[in-house]
Amino acid sequence: MGTDAALDTLSGDYTGERISSLANAVYLRLMTPLGTWWADPSVGSRLHELEREKDVARVRRLAVQYAEQALQPLVTDGRARAVSVIVSGLGRDDSGGGRCLLHVEVTDAAGRHETYTHPVRVS
Repeated sequence: MGTDAALDTLSGDYTGERISSLANAVYLRLMTPLGTWWADPSVGSRLHELEREKDVARVRRLAVQYAEQALQPLVTDGRARAVSVIVSGLGRDDSGGGRCLLHVEVTDAAGRHETYTHPVRVS
């Protein structure tokens, strides 16, 4: 696996560091609305569709499903052996909106386990 310029998951900017993990691939697939990536319309997730939904069990299940669908290509193309996603409630943020938190575990092609967290805005 080569190295990539690391992305800051809060700002989306480059950090100036190099990484050899799947962090950028996970971040881009979860943050990009499905169908809007200029180079490949199959990259992205449907998580943005949940922004107006209430933080209820059904929406949390959808968040997991949408994340798993977005990350499945990493397994299909061989960069990851496995991806698992679980969700927890995070409550309200400073703006009064709600958030649930996705916990993503990726086993890369070399067998290394990496864990990422990704907030999903809900009403």
